[in-house]
Amino acid sequence: MPVPDYQSIMYPLLELFRDGNEHTLQEAYIYLADYFDLTTEDKEEVLPSGKQLVYHNRIGWARTYLKKAGLIKSVKKATFVITDRGQKLLEDPGATELNQNYLMKYEEFKEFKNKKQNKNNTVLEEYDKSDLTPQEMLDYGYKEIQQQISDELLERVKGCTPEFFEKLVVELLVTMGYGGSIEDAGKAIGKSGDEGIDGIIKEDVLGLDMIYVQAKRWENVIGRPEIQKFAGSLEGQRASKGVFITTSEFTQGAKEYVNLIQKKIILINGNDLAAYMFKYNVGVSKIAEYILKKVDIDYFQE
Repeated sequence: MPVPDYQSIMYPLLELFRDGNEHTLQEAYIYLADYFDLTTEDKEEVLPSGKQLVYHNRIGWARTYLKKAGLIKSVKKATFVITDRGQKLLEDPGATELNQNYLMKYEEFKEFKNKKQNKNNTVLEEYDKSDLTPQEMLDYGYKEIQQQISDELLERVKGCTPEFFEKLVVELLVTMGYGGSIEDAGKAIGKSGDEGIDGIIKEDVLGLDMIYVQAKRWENVIGRPEIQKFAGSLEGQRASKGVFITTSEFTQGAKEYVNLIQKKIILINGNDLAAYMFKYNVGVSKIAEYILKKVDIDYFQE
């Protein structure tokens, strides 16, 4: 049979984890190829980019959606285990197949889907795909992939060691054009002892202005008192500008406070951090590149 769509893969993929043991993506590839009786030709079909197998790609998306719905969880690289919620779903005789509409019953999945909205606040699934142009479908697909990768990036950042977090922040800031060299920024930024790092980096190569950086790998929301403390620290750090990075979020009070003071402070939450990593190619690698072209009307002017 042809390779099934990713929604058809979700339930049998969840069944693989029924035994409660850890299972890898490689195991899933073998199990589902047998489950759907895929031929060698089916398994060798690749995406138009030629960079990935179709059935690997669809299994990957099925896994992502099960994970976002809290039905499975990651235990280590490319290794997953079923959750209590997932076991409960498998015990429900009325739930024999899964799709996005079913997963919307879970708040975590609903929140994940609501992130992928366009400027008109409408998600792609609400459109009839036949109403979309090929370019619109490509744009929406790219946004969905970007969101999925950003979510995975943030999850991995939260699970990394303090030493790796320090290295990541230094590399990102330098890639964005701050801090001078990796060596300079690495010397300027160090561990603060509270699951965070801080230091002063150059705003430009010449060091004409300095930026005080503080980054906290926290789960707790950062409130106004923490930002007030940070603003006060700028005075003693010879810096008029500051960047506060967190893997969590800032309260509304914290966001309002930075707009009330003269000091220039930029707040970067976990989602922003992952988005910058995606944009500046830190922690990600390129698997395909598409260049859209149009007919050059001027060329044909005689």
